Amino acid sequence: MTSEAPTRAYRRLSVEERRSQLLGAALSLFAQRAPEEVSLDDVAEAAGVSRPLVYRYFPGGKQQLYEAALRSAAEELRECFDEPREGPLLPRLSRALDRYLAFVDQHDAGFSALLQGGSVAETSRTTAIVDGVRRAAAEHILGHLGVEEPGTRLRMTVRMWITAVEAASLIWLDEDKQPPVGELRDWLVEQFVACLVATAGRDAQTAAVVRAALALESAEGPAGTLVRGVLPVVGDAGHLL
Repeated sequence: MTSEAPTRAYRRLSVEERRSQLLGAALSLFAQRAPEEVSLDDVAEAAGVSRPLVYRYFPGGKQQLYEAALRSAAEELRECFDEPREGPLLPRLSRALDRYLAFVDQHDAGFSALLQGGSVAETSRTTAIVDGVRRAAAEHILGHLGVEEPGTRLRMTVRMWITAVEAASLIWLDEDKQPPVGELRDWLVEQFVACLVATAGRDAQTAAVVRAALALESAEGPAGTLVRGVLPVVGDAGHLL
């Protein structure tokens, strides 16, 4: 009798499937190490393929692969703020931040290298990709505020807050992911309200947005928690009125 050695089932990947596989391997590595510390050999090994195959899909080398991986990550970040525009504003924002901070947590080293710059892989194109994420996030948030034609002050407030979220995320990583991510999320939501309220004192459009948003919030939600926390601090400042 003769026996045949078992053969492993093999399926040739399509072009898109192979490209997605290589991007996934690259993103996994960029999530652990800064871009300049990742080689094409590393990507090939992580994907279980040869270096020439990586070059076949990314003939521009590591720079092209990095930019493609960055676009893939940017798309994921854009989707973080894609929340149904239903119900109170602040719980919506909390859910979006949960997704954003989960991405930061999972791609910590790559996220730091991306936003802090200074990488040998950084170019005007990569900068434009990152800026596109910020602008998309701002548009999502303005949409959640229900404003079709936001004025300069309101746009600036939203973009300033997005910058603060990025900075807080980087500091959070530097601080060994402390405080706990849930506390960070709640604090960032409260910062958003505080920014809007400060702008509302100078801008009628923002004031209308704040009134409309707070009217839908509950005492048990983020807005109620913020008010209860702030009132004791400012309650003795009546002499300023």
